[in-house]
Amino acid sequence: MKGIGGLGNMGKLMKQAQGQLKEMQDKMSEIDNNLKERVVEGSAGGGMVKAVFNGLGEPLDIKIDKTILEEDDPEFLQEMILAAVRQGIKKSEELESEEKKKIAGNLPIPGIENML
Repeated sequence: MKGIGGLGNMGKLMKQAQGQLKEMQDKMSEIDNNLKERVVEGSAGGGMVKAVFNGLGEPLDIKIDKTILEEDDPEFLQEMILAAVRQGIKKSEELESEEKKKIAGNLPIPGIENML
């Protein structure tokens, strides 16, 4: 029964894999905590409208320059807010992706950073 002798190594490999998975989960939790504290900003209208998000994509603040409120064009303001929010979300997603790639870079699995 020599063919079964290699199963002992399988158990050892499984324990190593579980340890690595736990380590990766801990690192991911640390990254999420870090991202929650990081801030990105989207802006529109030359900075007249700003949308502030944390690194997890959670909105923190909207800032509107009062000079834009003097215009009698609510649609323009709506467009500026939407553009700033979209830009802020995009920056937040890029930041999160960059941070998670740092962890996934050690794993030889294509596309793993998208799964984290």
